[in-house]
Amino acid sequence: MTSLVPPPTGGPRRIAVIGGGPAGLMAAEVLASASAALEVQLFDAMPSVGRKFLLAGKGGLNLTHSEAAGAFLSRYGERAGQIQPLLAAFGPAELRAWALALGVETFVGSSGRVFPKDMKAAPLLRAWLQRLRGAGVKFSMRHRWLGWTDDGALRFSTPTGETSFQADAVVLALGGGSWARLGSDGAWVPLLSERGVAVAPLQPSNCGFDVGPEPHALAAAAQGETRRDFFKELIGTGPSQQPGWTEHFSSRFAGQPFKLVAISFTDSQGRSFSRKGEFVATATGVEGSLIYAASSLLRDEISAHGSATFTLDLLPDKSFEQVLVEVRHPRGSRSLSSHLKSRLSIEGIKAAMLHELLGKEAMNEPVQLARAIKALPIHLVAARPIDEAISSAGGVRFDAVDAQLKLTALAGGPVFCAGEMLDWEAPTGGYLLTACFASGRVAGHGVLSHFGL
Repeated sequence: MTSLVPPPTGGPRRIAVIGGGPAGLMAAEVLASASAALEVQLFDAMPSVGRKFLLAGKGGLNLTHSEAAGAFLSRYGERAGQIQPLLAAFGPAELRAWALALGVETFVGSSGRVFPKDMKAAPLLRAWLQRLRGAGVKFSMRHRWLGWTDDGALRFSTPTGETSFQADAVVLALGGGSWARLGSDGAWVPLLSERGVAVAPLQPSNCGFDVGPEPHALAAAAQGETRRDFFKELIGTGPSQQPGWTEHFSSRFAGQPFKLVAISFTDSQGRSFSRKGEFVATATGVEGSLIYAASSLLRDEISAHGSATFTLDLLPDKSFEQVLVEVRHPRGSRSLSSHLKSRLSIEGIKAAMLHELLGKEAMNEPVQLARAIKALPIHLVAARPIDEAISSAGGVRFDAVDAQLKLTALAGGPVFCAGEMLDWEAPTGGYLLTACFASGRVAGHGVLSHFGL
């Protein structure tokens, strides 16, 4: 093993930031701009930094959100209490001011989301890296962190072999477990767990789901079996019983969006979600912004009970009574499909979904059809794999770090954590990035405080 840099001999304190996403880059900025008494070196396993950040900006970089502070904080769910101090130090207003200082103006879109005026991530990242290099931050790419040596140095795997780096303090910003090809692979979990750091299991967040057969209709036949056991028996293992849409539906409608719809869901603990928006049918289930917004509740319900069922309102701007009147309207010689299209604008994927989940008898019974249009049950049996998810939940538990995000279980030099590797989650809409930036700043200031700077 080679040593990347000789051990310090009374010179500036050396700080290692491991992870080149928004949290790591922000921690490096805080440290490098604060004192000439620090040398900041940033390590990343990938050939370049900010890869997931750039991907997030592919369709328009959603930096943060303009909604009121209380509503904004509520998006962090059960972790709102832990995230609040981070946002108090660096929230949406501070993030927009920071971007402006880099020459990137932002604007508020019609949905309240905040974007750079040019909608792109690359110009912001280029300006940021230029400022970091100007402040003296050194970058070591293709350095995959392997843990620590026996004498406490950081171990890295590189294309030329293993090397080590002796640091006075470390900021870990290694991301969660989604999009492994961009660097967030969760490989750090055992490295910290084996040293006594409490880590909640990584789970998919802002993810899609697979649909499956609904067991409720046959519940009477279960006769003493638990809901989960009966469900497992119901779907079986044969190809014809695997979760997913029918071949007819998936071959024609996978990838198509459900527009102007609403979903509602109440879990077994009484927590509810109800919102209008859009989502997409996949070959095996559903995904998209409306599904992502409810994904934490749906995922946890599946984990606890084996399945989750939300209701889909295909016409959220019409009441049940209004829909029933139109369904009952005489259709003469027209087909039911033509009737639904002309009276209720139900066609394409919406009409196909009704045919997918209702029998012919129910389709021709006006009350049942109207009820289905307003509350069609969509039964989910599994979250999609974590590597397909936009983000992940789980990670270093907040009771394993102090208020400055320093790990309390590790002996030796101080180690701080930031970003998505902490145990929190949030929906898309700028909330993920904002908390990553904020946690990076808090961790950076934590290092400064540790050294009295």
